[in-house]
Amino acid sequence: MLPDDASAEFHDFFERYYAELARFAHLLTGETDAAEDLAADALITLWQHWDRLRTAEHPRAYARGVVANMARERIRSTVRERRRITLFWSRTPERTEGPDVAAVLDVRVALTRLPFRRRACVVLRHAFDLSEKDTAMALGISVGTVKSQTSKGLAELERILGVRSAEALVAGRRIP
Repeated sequence: MLPDDASAEFHDFFERYYAELARFAHLLTGETDAAEDLAADALITLWQHWDRLRTAEHPRAYARGVVANMARERIRSTVRERRRITLFWSRTPERTEGPDVAAVLDVRVALTRLPFRRRACVVLRHAFDLSEKDTAMALGISVGTVKSQTSKGLAELERILGVRSAEALVAGRRIP
């Protein structure tokens, strides 16, 4: 068991970053419930190593990396499961529940069409306003890779959404 001050530090970390980590997971997976689970699972992992992480220089970046890795694994698992299901059942069209703006849906759908690394780079850079360096640290990749993947991701979004929508995305409108 960790000392009380470590427990308090972790509780503070949890309170400050849980919502951000859940939002990040949602933008990566497109699933609200799964995003909350991923954020909670990532924080459980952090808690298990909190004695080391509490003195780390960037525990928040480490947390983002854990969420990104868990989201990647969930997406892979979901894709495998969907492939198996389609072998046996006819696919029904997906429906969006609840009111939502068409543009938000377009961006979310477009993000899901990007390869995972590009999607993560675009989301961290433009939805979370992270620097290239912080994005690289969170994903465990080089700054050059962040630059190229973000550029390629934005170009793909431009192709999918059209130039105006992608320019609005980059101009500072946050991804919902």
